[in-house]
Amino acid sequence: MEKNPDLRVFIDNFIKYMEVEKAASVNTVGAYRRDLAMFADFIYSGAGDDAASQDITEDDITAYGASLHGTMKKASIARKLSAIKSLFGFALKKGLLKKDPAALITLPRADKKLPTVLSVEEAFALVDAPEERRKSLSKGGVKQAEQARMLRDAAILELLYSSGLRVSELTGLKIKDVDFSTGTLRVLGKGSKERICPAGDEALKALRRYLDTERSGATDIEPLITAGAADKKPIAQRSVQRLLKKYTFLGAIAKNPTPHSLRHTFATHLLDRGVDLRVIQELLGHSSLSTTQRYTSVSLEGLMRVYDKAHPRADIKD
Repeated sequence: MEKNPDLRVFIDNFIKYMEVEKAASVNTVGAYRRDLAMFADFIYSGAGDDAASQDITEDDITAYGASLHGTMKKASIARKLSAIKSLFGFALKKGLLKKDPAALITLPRADKKLPTVLSVEEAFALVDAPEERRKSLSKGGVKQAEQARMLRDAAILELLYSSGLRVSELTGLKIKDVDFSTGTLRVLGKGSKERICPAGDEALKALRRYLDTERSGATDIEPLITAGAADKKPIAQRSVQRLLKKYTFLGAIAKNPTPHSLRHTFATHLLDRGVDLRVIQELLGHSSLSTTQRYTSVSLEGLMRVYDKAHPRADIKD
């Protein structure tokens, strides 16, 4: 970097650019801020008091990347280096630098890992687990508040699976975003892009039971899902992750799905049933078809297993 400005000031300007001009999500901005702060700490620790006037070179960035190896996964290293490349790309675009020191930096190729996808039976066992649990506990005189919470949990899992929502999209929904007459949700996705998502009958039923029982006095502008009946703030994403683990156990599912796994499962099940990839792209809110195409490998893997098992000449031994 040129001898001006201070690296941390430089990063702050980039973060403001991401927030204002790029309208990046809170999660995206937070990830950039953490990754670039870590890079700044590395530069400052090596340069001491001279960090503010140091020219940052390709060698500095390479040394930083090397320092990360063995401490985290390749995907995490690639993300951190990508943030640095974005920072200097911004600087070059704004005329703050004459040369981009990160231009020739290559990102480590992460090991390809297929997303966790539940079978239809596993997905049903998961989304049915809150209601099954509620029914079994109702016979034992469990408090009404706890039973109502299970209605909420059922609505969460049904919505994640039936609409393929990101967890941030789920927690960002307001009551007014649900149209029960058309069976759709108005979702605000990445980059503040709005889309309409269908919600299945079971999801709408679970959502209606939850709203009528625990949120009957709520206004349309309040969050759709909250931590409790009296809360005005949306349920935390971490709470959604925790309740998913709980019902994975109660549903006797051997896999370890995350909220995003239900998004993968949603897409794969639609693809398995012949839905066009471009339709799935629209439903997921992907800007690029290549992002959606990852699901074809998952679906093809399952297809080949069925083929090998079913076709008379699929697995003939010599």
